[in-house]
Amino acid sequence: MRLPQAPLNRHMPRSQRGVSLIAVMVVMLVASLLGLLAMQLSMLGERGARNDRDIQIALQSAEAALADAEYDMRGPGTATRMSTFTAANRMDFLAGCGTAGDGHRKGLCLPSDAGKPVWLAVDFTDSGSSARSAAFGDFTQRAFDAASSGDGLGLKPARKPRYIIEVLPDADAGQFLDAQTGASRAVYRITAMGFGPRPDLQAVVQMIYRKE
Repeated sequence: MRLPQAPLNRHMPRSQRGVSLIAVMVVMLVASLLGLLAMQLSMLGERGARNDRDIQIALQSAEAALADAEYDMRGPGTATRMSTFTAANRMDFLAGCGTAGDGHRKGLCLPSDAGKPVWLAVDFTDSGSSARSAAFGDFTQRAFDAASSGDGLGLKPARKPRYIIEVLPDADAGQFLDAQTGASRAVYRITAMGFGPRPDLQAVVQMIYRKE
């Protein structure tokens, strides 16, 4: 004797196909979001590496200016104003720093007695006739490989680094006297600014130098 069979649910396959479609769409959406996130992280990493490279270029440029300032003060054979940096000479250092119109006094500064330090008041981005800082090579005739408008590589400093030199009283003046004049020697604070591939990316370094 054959038992009656339950009627088949003809709508079940269509329902299963709908659930599968939704699941596939969810998986594709999650995969797309993960891919987009991975791409953004990669772009951020590249941007961070590029910024770090540009900062290093600016920092190395500023350090090159410190070295040029040292040649400016001591030579030998490269500086045109070595005699300016003698134990008894304070006259060539000007309040507010000398400009190009002051000849060999360009970039030579007396320290500020009040308010902000003089190196904070100097515009190192000014390279015109009123600039109060010296550019790399101004007094040493040394060359600096800065970028030109046609380079387009972004791997060179956008412009030459610049520096100022302040004359300061020596805290140990009694121990450092000039052998010929007996005058106390000065120490010099050099502040230099270097530029990255873009002029607005800058690095500032300082050093204190005692001329022997």
